[in-house]
Amino acid sequence: MAVEWVVAAGVFVGLSVVLWGFSARMTRRIEAAVPINGRFLEINGERFHYVDEGKGPPLVMIHGLMGSSRNLTYALSAQLREHFRVITLDRPGSGYSTRRAGTAADLPGQARQVASFIKTLDLDKPLVLGHSLGGAISLALALDHPHAVSGLILVAPLTHPQRLLPLVFMSLAIRPGWLRRFMSHTLTLPIGLLTKGSVVKGVFAPDPAPEDFATRGGGLLGMRPDNFYAASTEINLVNEFLPDMVKRYPRLTLPIGLIYGAQDKVLNFRKHGQALASLVPGLKLQLVEGRGHMLPITATERVAAVVEQVAKRVRPPESATVVHPSFAVVSK
Repeated sequence: MAVEWVVAAGVFVGLSVVLWGFSARMTRRIEAAVPINGRFLEINGERFHYVDEGKGPPLVMIHGLMGSSRNLTYALSAQLREHFRVITLDRPGSGYSTRRAGTAADLPGQARQVASFIKTLDLDKPLVLGHSLGGAISLALALDHPHAVSGLILVAPLTHPQRLLPLVFMSLAIRPGWLRRFMSHTLTLPIGLLTKGSVVKGVFAPDPAPEDFATRGGGLLGMRPDNFYAASTEINLVNEFLPDMVKRYPRLTLPIGLIYGAQDKVLNFRKHGQALASLVPGLKLQLVEGRGHMLPITATERVAAVVEQVAKRVRPPESATVVHPSFAVVSK
């Protein structure tokens, strides 16, 4: 029996080493296929990767779970950069931004990191657009750091706790940190390569995914071990802080635009969109019929229109003497 255990342990260690090496090689190939396309800024020991385009009032864009700045620069930034200075960042632990051991991955921590990013770039209360989990971080930013943002554009945001993860993200539900680290460096990439078609299809459904999403849209970057580990860590923390945020939503008084795809298979617009609108004074929900979760790619003109709506309601900080209620135009 002891010999059998030794043999089994040896096989396990050997297989783990092989998978670890395979993951390292594939990570290098992914980074060659989807290279760095922006610039870097170091803040509190973390390296932020971001893309800075256009001229005009600043607009910071924050991507969602397992995503990167390329999700938003794929099509949306081109719609906005003629009228705005569009700064699209990789959240810490995502894309090419770092997240060291010990750096906060929860919603308040990420909001604090974005506030530091905004301050370091001296953006002076920009508009902030958040997609999916980036929407939750944008809400945390407005609640905890109101001085850092003048208006929000929330695109299919996560707004309320939910008992189960969306089916497409169930692989991230790994609680123990040691197991999360082991899985990310051994099984994540092999399994991801086998299932990437179904995952991308699930995120975009019912819309078809662009054929070049894996590269131009940054889809491959989320499969890398460190990105998987970061995403698993943060999604396991969101429910700890969303209940308190929900209680504070009625305090939001800055201009907000809110838009969802009516057929979103990742985040239900009733549970997250309508629920948020019912709590924030004056906030209305826009629905894009027939569209799913990836509106920054599948409904860029509609999202850009919401940005313009919110921008028109934001007064320059030096002339703002009264706080106005949140507002967004309903569009059918």
